[in-house]
Amino acid sequence: MVLPFVNMSVDPENEYFSDGITEEIINALTTVEGLKVIARTSSFAFKNKNIDVRTIGDQLGVSTVLEGSVRKAKNRVRITAQLISTNDGTHFWSKNFDRDLEDIFAIQDEISVQIADKIRENFGHLNIQEHLIKEPTQNMEAYDLYLKGRYQHLMWDGAGIRNSVDLYEKCIKIDPSFALPYFGLGYSYAMYGSWGNNKALLQLSKEYLSKGFKLDKKSYIGYFGKATLLFWGQWDFINGHTFFQKAIELNPSYTEAEEGLCELYTAVGFFEKALWHADNILKINPLSPNHYFTKANIHYLNEDYTKALECIETSLSINPGFTHPIALKQLCLILTKEYGKLNDFLDETPLAERPEECRVLYKLVNPEDEIDIDISRVSSMIKEDSGGTLFPWQLFLLVHLDKHEMALDFLEENIRMRTGQIINFMNIPLLKPLHQYQRFQNLLQTTFRKELLPPDPKEHLEVAPPKALMSVAEIDMVLEMLGKEMLHEKWFQNPSLSLRELAENVNISSNKLSWLLNEQIGQNFNEYINTLRLENFKEKALNPANSHLTLLALAYESGFNSKSVFNTFFKKAEGMTPKAWVKSNQM
Repeated sequence: MVLPFVNMSVDPENEYFSDGITEEIINALTTVEGLKVIARTSSFAFKNKNIDVRTIGDQLGVSTVLEGSVRKAKNRVRITAQLISTNDGTHFWSKNFDRDLEDIFAIQDEISVQIADKIRENFGHLNIQEHLIKEPTQNMEAYDLYLKGRYQHLMWDGAGIRNSVDLYEKCIKIDPSFALPYFGLGYSYAMYGSWGNNKALLQLSKEYLSKGFKLDKKSYIGYFGKATLLFWGQWDFINGHTFFQKAIELNPSYTEAEEGLCELYTAVGFFEKALWHADNILKINPLSPNHYFTKANIHYLNEDYTKALECIETSLSINPGFTHPIALKQLCLILTKEYGKLNDFLDETPLAERPEECRVLYKLVNPEDEIDIDISRVSSMIKEDSGGTLFPWQLFLLVHLDKHEMALDFLEENIRMRTGQIINFMNIPLLKPLHQYQRFQNLLQTTFRKELLPPDPKEHLEVAPPKALMSVAEIDMVLEMLGKEMLHEKWFQNPSLSLRELAENVNISSNKLSWLLNEQIGQNFNEYINTLRLENFKEKALNPANSHLTLLALAYESGFNSKSVFNTFFKKAEGMTPKAWVKSNQM
């Protein structure tokens, strides 16, 4: 897990820069297949909170945490980073980087590769590319503007998106060859245009995405933006599905794209598949209120209101001001006939959607409840409704006033306009009274007929076991070389020996050596090297010629560079302290 790097710059407004560095490192590490990296949303839940890494490890199920700081001054940047075990708080690795700002991508790449290396050395085999970050632009002013735009974009509110659009456009003017701001604009205009069927904005989205892809054909952010435009803007389920899948293939840890896929499966009624993806997302982004809302919405549309309310409460515990689960909770309490809870919730929640309409809708849906609610204003409520809410309260009121033809007119128009959550109309519980009408069935057929839907995968394909990276002959040759050279050259006595250095010594790639140690010897790099060091220590400790040396001195001579690492590894291997072992073996 990568904790948000602390902004140590004199100017507090440089927060966008430290956040951007953090996000880039997270994104880089997610490209390492097999490495679990907690997503940005969950990582940033710990921003500005002084929480012990052991607590974070327990909460998120991670074994290591990267923390650091960024200091930016004029054209110089200083980044400090340290990799920490969540088991006992020990440091695996730490380093300071002092560079010119023009070297920022090289620094990010170096940090990311070294982190991946240290995780591989301590926890098991990973295939790591030589470089994890490529230079997206050579113009530092454009990159700085992009980070500012991205910082605003990730506010995920109207003001933030508007500010990001302005910054992305300035970025493009400075460097028209920089692909990322085009994708940022493409996504922003797709979302703006989708919630109101603004064809001009949707066209802008299409144009910016097209320009971005001319510059970078392998951008998962770009494919996510394209999928968003197709799914939300055009209700194109097949192509939206294709491009969400493409984004996920390029970055399996990109939870925004998988959530989009989940929402698509929800809209077309593939609830089992949608729930599988919702649960998968939460494994790497367990503190995202939005993902819990997405899961709650699946349960709501599947009429499992108890589970929906559980997810809603989790979402609100993470972000009490998140309006989506607030509005969904109102609907669930109507459908579970819990007026007391609903009334209290409306009174206590300033951000509740249309509280007066909500109470009236409760009475219309549950007429048998003897509660004192004035429904005389319901007709004027319908006329006064100007939209702008997550859920169509006007439509719900029409349905449960038995004004079904008017309700169908409203539904038909909003399907034509492709308005927000109306995309789920096939399974919205409060629209059930409309199911009896041929007009409703025609709308279903027009929108969701089989040829307009992606395939419904009922089962998940088994993941094929990874292929061997080396032939039997190559394995035997390297094992023989390791055995001889470790015996004669004692490479393990080098306290700073790394996997990459050892791989160079035996003339194979670090990926192959990592695979060989884990698959053929059954140890990660550190276990393998420390086992050799331990055997060397025991030999030295029992040699009378070394009786004048302390046990710690012998441990250092054997290659250990830390007293705590030596003692911990020894006790784990032998079940006793070094002193007790020596005493028992000298008798």
